[in-house]
Amino acid sequence: MLTDELVALKAKAEQRQRKHRVCVCMAASCQSIGADKVHKALETEIAQAKREDEVEVRAVGCMGLCSAGPLVAVENEQSSILYQGVGERDAPDIASSVGAEPVERLVCPTNVPFFTRQHKVVLENCGKIHPERIEDYVAVGGYAALYRSISEMSPTEVLAEVTASGLRGRGGAGYPTGLKWQTVAKSSDSEKYVVCNADEGDPGAFMDRSVLESDPHRVLEGMAIAAYAVGAKFGFVYVRAEYPLAISRLRTAIRQAKTANLLGQNIMGSRFEFSIEIRLGAGAFVCGEETALLASIEGLRGQPRMRPPYPAEKGLYKRATLINNVETFANVAGIVNRGGAAFAAIGTPSSKGTKVFALAGQIRNTGLIEVPMGINLREVVEDMGGGVPSGRHIKAIQTGGPSGGCIPYDRLDMPVDYDSLQKLGSIMGSGGMIVMDDSSNMVEVAKYFMEFTMSESCGKCIPCRVGTYQMHEILKRILEGNAKHDDLPLLEELTRTVGETSLCGLGQSAPNPVKSTLRFYRSEYEAALARSKPGMPLVEGN
Repeated sequence: MLTDELVALKAKAEQRQRKHRVCVCMAASCQSIGADKVHKALETEIAQAKREDEVEVRAVGCMGLCSAGPLVAVENEQSSILYQGVGERDAPDIASSVGAEPVERLVCPTNVPFFTRQHKVVLENCGKIHPERIEDYVAVGGYAALYRSISEMSPTEVLAEVTASGLRGRGGAGYPTGLKWQTVAKSSDSEKYVVCNADEGDPGAFMDRSVLESDPHRVLEGMAIAAYAVGAKFGFVYVRAEYPLAISRLRTAIRQAKTANLLGQNIMGSRFEFSIEIRLGAGAFVCGEETALLASIEGLRGQPRMRPPYPAEKGLYKRATLINNVETFANVAGIVNRGGAAFAAIGTPSSKGTKVFALAGQIRNTGLIEVPMGINLREVVEDMGGGVPSGRHIKAIQTGGPSGGCIPYDRLDMPVDYDSLQKLGSIMGSGGMIVMDDSSNMVEVAKYFMEFTMSESCGKCIPCRVGTYQMHEILKRILEGNAKHDDLPLLEELTRTVGETSLCGLGQSAPNPVKSTLRFYRSEYEAALARSKPGMPLVEGN
């Protein structure tokens, strides 16, 4: 039985229901190419036809296939038609097609691998509900997991379900979520904190941003369940200021949750209390590292510190702090509702559940996908992604952002899981997946990512501050034809030194793109060195 507030919200959603729904993607990607104008034009057409009593024009979040936007779905109980590349001019035809024959020129096939191979857990509501209406989230089962946790389960039982799920942190190295939660729960601190890391700064990554734009209440619910499990009363969402739409919708969601007694004191009539505030980051990539993030929340310069102690033991304001990223928290409600065993049944023995990826780069179908862990990489990039356009061929897939590595085409039959990626010198990271075709120069690729990490280094430790600069200088010399004969051995030595001696994860993983390209594309380095100008003086720093 739900609380009176949830019952009322569900009733409000039912009152809004119409026979037909015209769902317009209003995520940042579609808005950037005119979705807001499409939405307004469709509302106008439905109003002029006096069909508001049977047709709802609904603004929704990301529908996934960003390369085909703006996207519009026309749905009723019997059918669902997806339209692609929709413009204002198409609004009259789409409005007329509601309840009638579809507009064939705009139909986007949904019986293709991009859609059929997905397994949605985190993204199950994205593209279906209005992200700024809490009643829409409640209508699809939202906050039922929080209610169940508080009214039917002890904190220990919630911890047991999360641990049984095998969920690993979706923001980096994949640390077991249940183990981290248990560590915070065991702390005797009188005050504890729950922090959501939404500082997604990887080039080409937009997973967490899209979830916040499309289904913010799911993240808030996951944070509240986590707070109940570990004994925290305060929470923060640390999100970079470059995400204005995500921030706006998150603020709206927090305000609505407070009004509905789902955040604050005596949540759902219980003794449990939990409040969430937003902290905006200035865009420093290093603040994605958890200790630097905590320093930034405290108002200090965003720089990492030595670990241990880890944040789970001594974090924000020197209190036990639970930090997970957006996707990790978005999995929690589903685990509580369906049970940890059901989640653990998806994926592989060591990498359970699903993973959200942002497909980007030189590929036909760019966008947001969610697939079971262990899926074949070829299936992702060639079947779901549609391969590369213009008759070219896939050369490499870069996973894990600047901290990841480049996987060559001949390894495309590998499973996508934590262990397999690590063996190839890459990481899962938060889920960026950039496809490169055979026109890509892999030395240029390494230089691009090294320039990024060099610029984003906080400068606190010498190996990262100086080592990334030196690696970038060597890569630049190689590409400009000014390399020395000992530059390649020096570059390899630097990758080891920087990786083994840097203070935090940014520096430790910064050499990964260089290491992986040296491993799989060494011939391109050697070819560039062979073109270097003869007789260059062997002076250090030349």
